[in-house]
Amino acid sequence: QVQLVESGGGSVQPGGSLRLSCKASGFNFSLYPMNWWRQAPGKEREWVARINASPVSTDYPDSVKGRFTISRDDAKRTVYLQMDNLQPEDTAVYSCMTVLGPTWGRGTQVTVTP
Repeated sequence: QVQLVESGGGSVQPGGSLRLSCKASGFNFSLYPMNWWRQAPGKEREWVARINASPVSTDYPDSVKGRFTISRDDAKRTVYLQMDNLQPEDTAVYSCMTVLGPTWGRGTQVTVTP
């Protein structure tokens, strides 16, 4: 079955960086767009990045544009989220998602605190 497993979360200070990974299995990864979402406590889930399949293109909401970069390695069946200049408002559980299902991973916690 379709499975997504995230890793790479942690705790950083404002201005710091983290790189999240999402390993996919159970479907033809290279054919599908992939997304990253996040959910902070008490808030609705928020979409933060999308990468299409070949030819690759990316899209971001204004809240993260210029700070977050999504990429993919189809040979490794993995999608990444490079997060730079992190701020306290970026604190959330970050999950990857495919439209198949749709299916979500369990997520990885990102905490930004002084």
